[in-house]
Amino acid sequence: MATLVRRIAGALCIVLAAVCVCYSFAVRNTHSGTVFWIVWLAFAALFAVLGFGVLFQWWAMLPRLVRGVAIAVACVGLVAFGTVEGCIVSKMHAQGEPNLDYVVVLGAQVRKSGPSLVLRYRLDKAIEYLDANPNTTCIVSGGKGPNEPFPEAQGMADYLKEHGIDEQRILEEPDSKTTEENIVNSKKLINDDDASVGVITNNFHMFRALQIADKYGLDNAQGIAAGSPPNMLVNNMVREFFAEIKFLL
Repeated sequence: MATLVRRIAGALCIVLAAVCVCYSFAVRNTHSGTVFWIVWLAFAALFAVLGFGVLFQWWAMLPRLVRGVAIAVACVGLVAFGTVEGCIVSKMHAQGEPNLDYVVVLGAQVRKSGPSLVLRYRLDKAIEYLDANPNTTCIVSGGKGPNEPFPEAQGMADYLKEHGIDEQRILEEPDSKTTEENIVNSKKLINDDDASVGVITNNFHMFRALQIADKYGLDNAQGIAAGSPPNMLVNNMVREFFAEIKFLL
């Protein structure tokens, strides 16, 4: 019985390793502008080592102390992952109040052909909100990355204008390279300290974005969550876990 369980567990780990390899290339082929797909190859290597270790009983050959430390680290990691992911999920459906004075749309990759898919989700949500709240001013925030033809703010503003948003309602912030800079630089464009502000970003990014807004002085900012590509949600949720840990540290 023990042998059968070991074989099943080992085979499952190897299957997970193969899935991670396939998913890494699926993420890479989205041309999202990040190298996070490499992390899935690291997961694949980890599952492969674990699988062969179970099948060939490498685990039993390790000193008891090493096994204990490994189990403790794994348990702490799982608890941390579950806690962070729970927090991320808690803000994935934030909608914000109507008639906010400003909404800040956080930037993402733009190409010559227009905003990336992830960014279009954010902009479409902004259009939806701006159409429903005609007195709200929109700040589009994002600078020019090394793989972008022009500042993200420019591409975002063009997209909004093409979809019927009056140019007078759009303020461009074209210098930011990070979410922290998005918030800090956008805050400079808000003249009224008592203005109500919403932050528009993808659902998986909302929890951390609101933390950053609170840290840098937009402590009453409200989340307005946009959707995100369903086939990349697992990748983005895992990526956000590491980004959140980095932010906290």
